[in-house]
Amino acid sequence: KNAILIIEFAKDLQAQGKSAMEAALAAAHLRFRPIVMTSMAFTLGVLPLALATGAGSASQRAIGTGVIGGMLTGTALAVFFVPIFFVLVRGLFKGSARQRQFDAQHAHQQSAAEDHHV
Repeated sequence: KNAILIIEFAKDLQAQGKSAMEAALAAAHLRFRPIVMTSMAFTLGVLPLALATGAGSASQRAIGTGVIGGMLTGTALAVFFVPIFFVLVRGLFKGSARQRQFDAQHAHQQSAAEDHHV
């Protein structure tokens, strides 16, 4: 879900006229805090499993450690690699000529509307 939100924000920013790189960085920046806060909340919720003691604690610690490691890894990958792949895929697949023309017109209309409001 984090990757989907980053991509949606980046697509919206790119439709406003930003380059793919600028849009991806801005989207990652906008979504960074919510991603980290959600990941921290989940990780802290699983922490008792990783710190378990008593009967059956070995399996609980193994599960807790694996879940925490996976969550930290997934968060890092989402924050760093999703914007990179967005830029790469947008560069490889620029869309049809009709889509590029629509994007250019939409960006021109957006900039004209912003200039008119200033």
